[in-house]
Amino acid sequence: MDVAIIGLGMHRFGRTQALSGVQQGAVAVRAALADAGVAWKQIQFAYGGSQDAGNADALVNELGLTGLQFTNIWNGCATGGSSLHAAYAAIKSGEYDLGVVVGFDKHPPGAFNPDPAEWGLGNWYGEAGLMLTTQFFAMKIQRYMHDHGITEQALARVAEKAFYNGSINPEAWRRQALSQEEILASMMVSHPLRKYMFCSPAEGAVALVVCSEKIARQFTAHPVTLKTAVVRSRYYGSFEVFSPSQAPVVNDAPTQTASRAAFEQAGIGPGDVDVLQLQDTDSGAEIIHMAENGFCEHGEQERLLRDGATRIDGRMPVNTDGGCLANGEPVGASGLRQVHEVCLQLRCQAGARQVPGDPRVGYTHVYGAPGVSGVNIVTR
Repeated sequence: MDVAIIGLGMHRFGRTQALSGVQQGAVAVRAALADAGVAWKQIQFAYGGSQDAGNADALVNELGLTGLQFTNIWNGCATGGSSLHAAYAAIKSGEYDLGVVVGFDKHPPGAFNPDPAEWGLGNWYGEAGLMLTTQFFAMKIQRYMHDHGITEQALARVAEKAFYNGSINPEAWRRQALSQEEILASMMVSHPLRKYMFCSPAEGAVALVVCSEKIARQFTAHPVTLKTAVVRSRYYGSFEVFSPSQAPVVNDAPTQTASRAAFEQAGIGPGDVDVLQLQDTDSGAEIIHMAENGFCEHGEQERLLRDGATRIDGRMPVNTDGGCLANGEPVGASGLRQVHEVCLQLRCQAGARQVPGDPRVGYTHVYGAPGVSGVNIVTR
């Protein structure tokens, strides 16, 4: 039994002082319900998550007390992917036919700086500055650049593409296109990553209405099929953030194992994908994830970026809505924003950023500390 996505809803990312995170989540759910032509009282279950804006199940106070199963999900930046995986499994099992997946957040400005003890690390790790997001992402890409011959110019090309795509996306937070020269002239934050190579913590919400494909055409003539949803955690010796040593990499990253499992379950390969979303918490993350998801070899990103392969009109369009760099990252919502965008692309409803050539297969990927990845493949 396949799973269909029949409703899309979003509250714009950025800053919305007048609404709480929960209220933004309710806006997204109402929009998704309207898009699907479904009433809240018909929804049988919901999965949702938020890091800083409260319990997701508090949404029932806004939407209606109907007694449905509502489960809170929290899995770092992979929260959205994990919530969608839970909904996918609930429908595939036959337990439910119709549900909602929602993520929202409302972060204060500034970099995340988690408590080491909550992640199984000693206080010394935080005292050395290694729990600060800008630091640990910079250390990871610095090693990757050294090992695979990636240049600072490649980092700038990723950011330039993201801000251009954001400039033609009316829902993006950062809507000013920036040149490579402007990006490379911006302040160095944590070497080799500069100011315009990082995303920002943000606010916003996304909701999806999902159902069994056997009833999808009761709501829409053109459902999008969620072919697979996979979440994987790390092995010992994989290449991660929050790693207390720079030991040799001896195992595949969770992104690699999640990606392989997703392609196997969907019965397709990277060459079949028409449009994709990759976690781009910073420019370097997108570069690493291009290879870890199987879309190129390690080191090949330099040439692909130079040739424009990841642009909207390229052969492997990446982060067509501007990704995290242009939209910011409300952690609970970010992974679902990716799916929202890919579904718009497959519906051919993406406006100025629409991928040419009638795209039929979309791919999304999230990566969360300390090493959790979620991959979704959607088709029409």
